[in-house]
Amino acid sequence: MESLGVGILGFGTVGSGVYEIFKSNSQIIEKRAGKRIEVKKILDVRDFSGHEAESLITNNFDDILNDPSINVVAEMMGGVEPAFSYAKKALEAGKSVVTSNKALVADRGAELIKTAKDNNVNFMFEASCGGTIPIIRPLNTSLTADNIIKIEGILNGTTNYILTKMTAEGRSFAEVLKDAQKLGYAEADPTADVEGYDACRKIAILSSIAFGGTVDYNDILTEGITKITHEDIEYAFEMGCVIKLIASSEFKEGGVCAKVTPCVISRNHPLSSVNNAFNAIFVKGDMSGETMYYGSGAGKLPTAAAVVGDIIDEVRNMGSFIPTSWDIDKKISVLSRDMASIRGFVRVLINNKVEAEKSIDHIFGKVAFIDAGFENEIGFVSGVETESTMSDKLSSLGQCSGVEKIINMIRMEE
Repeated sequence: MESLGVGILGFGTVGSGVYEIFKSNSQIIEKRAGKRIEVKKILDVRDFSGHEAESLITNNFDDILNDPSINVVAEMMGGVEPAFSYAKKALEAGKSVVTSNKALVADRGAELIKTAKDNNVNFMFEASCGGTIPIIRPLNTSLTADNIIKIEGILNGTTNYILTKMTAEGRSFAEVLKDAQKLGYAEADPTADVEGYDACRKIAILSSIAFGGTVDYNDILTEGITKITHEDIEYAFEMGCVIKLIASSEFKEGGVCAKVTPCVISRNHPLSSVNNAFNAIFVKGDMSGETMYYGSGAGKLPTAAAVVGDIIDEVRNMGSFIPTSWDIDKKISVLSRDMASIRGFVRVLINNKVEAEKSIDHIFGKVAFIDAGFENEIGFVSGVETESTMSDKLSSLGQCSGVEKIINMIRMEE
C-alpha cells in the first residue's frame, strides 16, 4: 500500500497528541485514509533525548520542507510567527497544511487558503475553532444550501469551566482560576482565554466561512469574564438564569454584528446546560433552521483527533484543492455598535434607594428591578438599547442623584 508522510511542527500538547494517535490508531487511520500515513519528522527546538520519537526530532524546518516523502505538514506551534512563514513555505512547496492554531487562521487564514489554492493543495483547520467539535466541515459542506443567518456559542473551555465552578460552588473568579491552572484547563498566563481573545478569533473564523468573506477579529467587540463576581451570579440565579461567555455573529445587510461577551441567559436556553470545559455552537440557517454542535472544546487528544481528521481528509483528496465557503477575496465589515440591539442587566451602588430608583426611571424608563438581598445596591434589567445608547445612559446614570457608581453591566441573551 502507498505510504504518505506527515511532518509535525511543534511537539507540545497537541503535537504530541497527534503523534500518539498515529501510533495507537494506525490501522484504522490506514483503513479510512486508504493509504498508510507515517510521521516522518517532528520540528521542535527542545531536547527529547530518551523519548520514543527522538529519532524523528529536528530543530531545522528545512528538514521537513525539503523532504519529498512528507506530503502533509501539521502545524501546532501556536502564534502567528514563525507558524505563518513555515505554513506558507510548505504550501508553496506543494505540501498541504493542517493546523489547530486559531491565531494563525484568524490573522492570515485567507492568505494561506489562497496560497493553497494556487498550488493545488489544501490548508485545513477543523481543530482551530472547537477542539473535537466538527464545525468547519459542516459549514463548508453540509450547510452549503443554506444562507447562514447567525452563529452563537460557547467557544472557550477554560472560561466555561471557571463560570461553571463559580456558579456551582459560590467561589470567586480568582479562586477558580487557580484550580483551572492546576488542572491544566488554564495556562500560566490565562489572558487569551479569560479576556475573550481566544473566543473572538474563533467566532471570526466561523463567521468568515459561514458568511463567505473575511471577518477581521480586531473589529469584534470583546469582553472577558474577569469582572464577573459571585454577586452577579446570585442576581442571575434570582432571574432563573446563568452567566456564560457567549460568542455570536449575525449577518445583517451591510455586514455582521459580532461580539464576545459574558451574557445572562435563561436556564431554558440550550447553552445554559453546557458546563465545565465543554463547548457548544449553534448555527441558524434559512433552510435548515437551528443545528447544534457539542463536545469537548479543548484537551490534548480531542484537539489532536480533529487535526488527524483533517490529515485523513487531505490524503483522501490528495492532488486537488477542496473548495471552501470562505471567499478569500471578499471582506465583510463588522457593523458599528449602533446596529446591535441589547438588553442589559445592571448593578448600581447606591447611597439613597428612592433617589436612585427615580434616576434609573428617568434615564432608562420602565425597568425590571431585581432583589438579590445585597445592601446598598440595586439590580435592574433595561429595555432594548443599542450598544452605544446603553453606554451613554450608563455614563449619565453614574452622575445622577442617589447613585454612587455603576458596578457592572452584563448583556442579556434571549
